[in-house]
Amino acid sequence: MMRVFFSVGEPSGDLHAAKLITNLQSRGVECVGYGGPKMREAGCRVDFQLTDMAVMGIAAILPLLGKFIQLAKRAGQLFDADRPDAVVLVDFPGFNWWVARAARKRGIPVYYYLPPQLWAWAPWRIHKMRKLIDKVLCCLPFEFDWYRERNMPAEFVGHPFFDEVASHPLDPAFLKQQADRKAAGERVIGILPGSRNLEVSMNFPVQCMLMQKLRERFPTARFLVASYKESQRAHCAEHLKKHHPDLPVDLHVGKTSEIIEAAETCVLVSGSVSLEVLARTTPSVVVYCVSTFSVIFLKPLIQCKYFCLANLIADWMIMPEFAPCRTPEVEVAQMADQLGTWLGSPVEMAKRKAEMRLLRDRVASPGATRNAADAILRELDRLPLSRAA
Repeated sequence: MMRVFFSVGEPSGDLHAAKLITNLQSRGVECVGYGGPKMREAGCRVDFQLTDMAVMGIAAILPLLGKFIQLAKRAGQLFDADRPDAVVLVDFPGFNWWVARAARKRGIPVYYYLPPQLWAWAPWRIHKMRKLIDKVLCCLPFEFDWYRERNMPAEFVGHPFFDEVASHPLDPAFLKQQADRKAAGERVIGILPGSRNLEVSMNFPVQCMLMQKLRERFPTARFLVASYKESQRAHCAEHLKKHHPDLPVDLHVGKTSEIIEAAETCVLVSGSVSLEVLARTTPSVVVYCVSTFSVIFLKPLIQCKYFCLANLIADWMIMPEFAPCRTPEVEVAQMADQLGTWLGSPVEMAKRKAEMRLLRDRVASPGATRNAADAILRELDRLPLSRAA
């Protein structure tokens, strides 16, 4: 039986890898590796729950550096003891480069699915990609073009978020509850604080400031917060209790898709969730709070116009972007004005939804998971038997 080793460190990557694993296993492929609970539920043998170590920023990474090094060495030991036919990496480049080196040293082919956004923040790392990766499975059309122009083997497979939207069953009782609220005159607004703990802690206070301002402008506003896990829901609840006890907020875990579908507008933290917001055509603004250090030292390195994936695909700001730093009050006022324009004008709301619908129909085709599985198996079929054995 063919065996594929996965290395997945992000919660969103865990979800998409689980879908790919399900597809591969249906074709007789055994899946093992580092990942998260979704992969385990899909039937993958998870040797370590790497998604528990999803962190942002050098200060958060340094205390875990020893553990990352240990896990990279362990990956090499696993390759020696039970050699996989291929290694599939999903995002999480800081650690996954080490896994790629361990595989490359042993002649095991390496494929990158949901690759790091080198085109945005580290184009010089294309040399590392060429050295360590056999092929990139690109999720975005312009990403494929970027790699091809730099002589990196790549294939466009589509983005798995669109598969998730197409296949995810929505909770009808939840949607009816929100529809009843809107019928009674409430304005339902979605708040998406991110999937990482640091994202939530940095962005949710600014989102709360925005909720407060919107509530002043729209007294019937109700806010639905989509938490990725229970600990984050508890963190948000504590912040609300301490700083905004009077805001009408409902906190939910596992209802992100329903909230995006039900909300009139959303306030989301930049990330791949913007693609689901696009697919569900919910007019939204994007916020991404960064440290002063990041603004001063990292911004000059960023190579693209936008930080939101939906905007990159559209090549215009279909979801207005805001990056509050030292004076968030300015950006909060601007976000409130933009959301107020949509909420206060059915014409403006319909116009933005129509624009999103046109873009969705052009780029949001399902099939990425199947395409990625096809690409991996096709690549392995081409390998000499001595290498793929």
